[in-house]
Amino acid sequence: MDETKEKKRSLLTRPWVIVLLLVLAFGLGDGIGTGKIHIGSQQSDYKPVANLPDNLDYKSVEDLYDSLRTNYDGKLTQQQVMDGLKKGLAESTSDPYTEYFTATKATQFIDQLNNSFSGIGAELGKDKDDNLIVVSPISGFPADKAGLKAQDIITTINGGSTTNMSIDEAVTKIRGEKDTKVTLQVVRGHAQTLPFTITRDTIKIDSVKSEVLDNNIGYVHISTFAEDTSGLMQKTAQEFKDKNVKGVILDLRGNPGGLLNAAVSVSGDWLPSGKMVLQEKRDGKIVVQTYTSTGPATLAGIPTVILLDEGSASASEITAGALHDNNAARIIGVKSYGKGVVQQTICIQGSRQADGNCSSDMLKVTVASWFRPNGQNINHLGIKPDQEVKLDEDALKAGTDNQKQAAIDYLMTKQ
Repeated sequence: MDETKEKKRSLLTRPWVIVLLLVLAFGLGDGIGTGKIHIGSQQSDYKPVANLPDNLDYKSVEDLYDSLRTNYDGKLTQQQVMDGLKKGLAESTSDPYTEYFTATKATQFIDQLNNSFSGIGAELGKDKDDNLIVVSPISGFPADKAGLKAQDIITTINGGSTTNMSIDEAVTKIRGEKDTKVTLQVVRGHAQTLPFTITRDTIKIDSVKSEVLDNNIGYVHISTFAEDTSGLMQKTAQEFKDKNVKGVILDLRGNPGGLLNAAVSVSGDWLPSGKMVLQEKRDGKIVVQTYTSTGPATLAGIPTVILLDEGSASASEITAGALHDNNAARIIGVKSYGKGVVQQTICIQGSRQADGNCSSDMLKVTVASWFRPNGQNINHLGIKPDQEVKLDEDALKAGTDNQKQAAIDYLMTKQ
């Protein structure tokens, strides 16, 4: 990490509302984009795109603006026009990961990186009858304080029926700005109908959850690679070592990515100093930077399984590739998403604040690709598991996670 450039690097991927759905926290509906992000100055480390002029001829843009201003039958502000121009410039790349954010959207984007959302604090799911249910209200947050309970069936959101509503749609409807209210009607115990009006608040959720299973196998789930991930994972690794676990399951299913430095740090909980984690390249061949592990390798030598699915992307794939290619882990599940390009965030005007937010609008732009230690760029390809195990949805609803069980079965053979 080049601290002299005052950059914080991160790795993001397209939004996947798949497993955890830290739901009801719910930040940006269009989610966290992609790739690796340099969060820092406006200065570029890269050469400009060839054949583009230093400055644009705006005459045709002015002509279009004059025609729009004269002929448009509707309300339009100068800010809307300027935001539209900037958004159009970003979209001219035809790159789904290059995006323009207004100041408000930029703040939401950075907050989502750090698992900080505005919502009610609960996990959603579906029961065997396809009802929208509360899986668990998160202790201490608005849903819990209001009295929502696990297995409550949510029948309406702000008066609208949830019949045939997807979890993703419910997420969109329940999320909202801090201090605003959302009204839910729930059925408890298939008998009692209860109304709840809940005031949304900022939700900050730990990115790492862990436990030691009955067979002395350590299980850790990382939901996103956030600011707290490195410290929480190092603490978990030491706890596993102290308890002399015989194997470790690293669950990265549904993890859309996050901060690159967190992915490198987590890899170092298994890898000793100096092992390659990834390389960053321009044009597929010019090496921009090589990232290596720095240890402490607390879990080195302990048999490890990584669980991946279609929602495992970006930083998740970096960690999985690093551990697998350095012979530190076996991968079980299904092929990951395949996000192998790199982004940089740039504050267009103003400055970068201490919390990582821009004081103005922001550009997220693709600047490079990343390659795993075996030399492969996984963009659009994903990482194939050593052992393919498709999730049995019916068994999961009944309380059995067959992918997790496959990992346990494998690790038991190593004891």
